[in-house]
Amino acid sequence: MKKFLDEFKTFALRGNVMDLAVGVIIGGAFSAITTSLINDIIMPILGIFTSSISFADLSFQIGEAVITYGNFIQAVLNFFIMALVVFCMVKAINSLHQKKEEPAPAAPPEPSGEEKLLAEIRDLLKEQR
Repeated sequence: MKKFLDEFKTFALRGNVMDLAVGVIIGGAFSAITTSLINDIIMPILGIFTSSISFADLSFQIGEAVITYGNFIQAVLNFFIMALVVFCMVKAINSLHQKKEEPAPAAPPEPSGEEKLLAEIRDLLKEQR
């Protein structure tokens, strides 16, 4: 049991796990912002085209069950907007990393045998003058 706890402690205190925890917390806060963007800005605009204020009002009834498919549409839009924002953020971060990791310029290629011979002839002609 002690070995298991030691392994878990090593795993939990690793930098990647801590980064993941921070990411989850920030993601939760970011989710609230995205949900507000969807509910308060995008859905009212889309509601103009569907003759309702919000997709959340869209539903139908089967027997006693009420199917609120508008909530599902809102959740899907929320996901796509969140995915788009995360994609843009990752793309921006990757472009910053690429600028930092630009390789040093390559050394000029080794002269060919013909070029070496021409350089020797040039040097001999300079000496004769």
